Amino acid sequence: MADRQPAPDHLFKLVIIGDAGVGKSSLLLRFTEDNFSTNYISTIGVDFRFRTLNIKKKIVKLQIWDTAGQERFRTITSAYYRGADGVILVYDVTNLDSFKHVEDWLEQVNKYASEDTAKLIVGNKADLVQDKKVQSEDALAFGEKFSIDVIETSAKTADNVDKAFNRLGEKLIETRGDVAEKKRDAGRVKLKHVKTGGSKKCCK
Repeated sequence: MADRQPAPDHLFKLVIIGDAGVGKSSLLLRFTEDNFSTNYISTIGVDFRFRTLNIKKKIVKLQIWDTAGQERFRTITSAYYRGADGVILVYDVTNLDSFKHVEDWLEQVNKYASEDTAKLIVGNKADLVQDKKVQSEDALAFGEKFSIDVIETSAKTADNVDKAFNRLGEKLIETRGDVAEKKRDAGRVKLKHVKTGGSKKCCK
């Protein structure tokens, strides 16, 4: 019989958004299965996967939703912003338009997600150095403008992929972890103080 995995200290819902073709599904596949495929089929609708991490001595389970980037699916994905603890906005470093559209996606997040939703901007396909159209300095300046961290990744080589998800996980523990723990501890205290009715009698 296999050993049971310990219950996570935190369960966070993440949503990956961005234009079609920026590599959202490839990032998720690399992060959850450490795999990469050049024949990966573009996501139709929504897919989600899990991965459990150990962050700051806490067991953190991430439920990651991969949303389609095509314009016709915008109305579908808007529903998935609700309840999201964190959002990863992805652009392709070789596609300037995908970077320009990050601000449009950010507007969607601000419109549909809660105000305290953690955000991270990821510039994918960083391995394609010769084809790079979005300069790192421009991306960092954009992130600074909105107070959002920016990380360049490569789903193909796995460079910085774990780092990106860990960074968002750390941010969530800092901003939402204490609240979740207080709620959980409060529930335990209530259970301890539940009294059973009747007087105490010794059974013979």
